[in-house]
Amino acid sequence: MDTSYRILIIDDSEEILNALCTYFTQKNHTVFSAGNGLDGLKLLDTESKGFDLVITDLVLPNISGVAVISIVKNRFPHTPVIAITGWGEHPEALAKEARADVVMEKPFKLPELEKTALNLIASAQAKR
Repeated sequence: MDTSYRILIIDDSEEILNALCTYFTQKNHTVFSAGNGLDGLKLLDTESKGFDLVITDLVLPNISGVAVISIVKNRFPHTPVIAITGWGEHPEALAKEARADVVMEKPFKLPELEKTALNLIASAQAKR
């Protein structure tokens, strides 16, 4: 039986957010979602069990994905973060500077994202 993880997904594109949430839910993970950076940070504060992984878009309203990544890494250093972007190299450099574990450019294949996510979670758990 596959292990179920707690995943927070932050994206302001309703289409992408729904696709990612549906995909990971169908894979039996517990998925939380937010349409902007501020709501994502609120979920990080209110979910007492925390998250095994955060997937965030880089360009978000209210608080940028880069700021979200920086805050997650400062407050929850063992939580892996995948940054997703459709904006090319410059946001990638910012995401790396903010300490995203992986940056993936849109469009990507969902199984590729899942494989990356599971590898990051396993690696983070092995370090704990």
